[in-house]
Amino acid sequence: MQINDLLNHTSEWLKGTGPNSDIVISSRIRLARNLNKIPFPHWANKAQLDEVVDKVGQAMANVDLLKKSTLFELANLDSIDKQFLVERHLMSIEHTQKTEHKAVLVGEEEITAVMINEEDHLRIQLMQSGFNLFEAWNIINAVDDDLAKLLDYAFLADFGYLTACPTNTGTGMRGSVMLHLPALVMSRQIERVLAAIAKLSFTTRGLYGEGTQASGNFFQISNQVSLGHSENEIIENINGLIRQIIEQETQAREIMLSKSKEVLEDRINRSLGILKSARIITSQETIELLSMIRLGSDIGMIKDIDRRIINELFITTQPAHLQKLENKKLSSQERDLKRAELIRRKLNLL
Repeated sequence: MQINDLLNHTSEWLKGTGPNSDIVISSRIRLARNLNKIPFPHWANKAQLDEVVDKVGQAMANVDLLKKSTLFELANLDSIDKQFLVERHLMSIEHTQKTEHKAVLVGEEEITAVMINEEDHLRIQLMQSGFNLFEAWNIINAVDDDLAKLLDYAFLADFGYLTACPTNTGTGMRGSVMLHLPALVMSRQIERVLAAIAKLSFTTRGLYGEGTQASGNFFQISNQVSLGHSENEIIENINGLIRQIIEQETQAREIMLSKSKEVLEDRINRSLGILKSARIITSQETIELLSMIRLGSDIGMIKDIDRRIINELFITTQPAHLQKLENKKLSSQERDLKRAELIRRKLNLL
């Protein structure tokens, strides 16, 4: 598989299927693992980092669920390719920095991805569309068990898996759910909700994870602490919180439909009108407007645009995707022109 092959594939997190997919975009389980007797990436020397890449690459080639994956060494990728993988949620922004002795393994269906030598030697990721944390855990647990037979993990009975960041020590697991919460944002309830989430020791991030702010009414919520909790406990705690947020977003949508339907309908149709006619549009404006027409589709105000089409536009209009589609580097202004052209073509053909 080549990176360009991903252009014609819908990312798992954008399929628009699975439980509660009108509000929950995706569910992700990530496991942090390190190899025994090799320093964590930030302290390892070049030879040790290369040893990790070799050992992990060989092990993954012998795990059934990873055999159809492709390993990309980051030093061989240009800046657009790296940004492209970040936009597809296959690796972190941090992993694009100082790319020598780093790699990322991408599964054929983009459900699995493994970052090698990011903060930890391995960051194993499993993503499912919709509200599916337990299913994601069952799959990634099987992958991790197979890898553990081939790799000597850094593990202590009293502490669990040893990780570069102490908050990951224990299970090494982070569960996260990506939510689309436009009604809570528009009704100005979101700050209260986010404050309550923080008090419960969960963290909220933006569309591209750590270090990013919420945009397009997307919020990524995950556990902060792993030590002292089992995997099932962590998932149950996240699920309980997410169910409450889903209920609050659902209620906010119902109230808006009953009390200010015309205002909501006007905002949704204005957003659609701009997207269908704009000649120049930025990435930020695009994601905000797409958020509104996704809401319109989810609540039945827009009936002729499928959620999956809207979801695909979220990713194909991102900077690296536009440049991959054009097969050349584009200036910011050129991207704004191409983005508007792509959106017009896609929406006006429906």
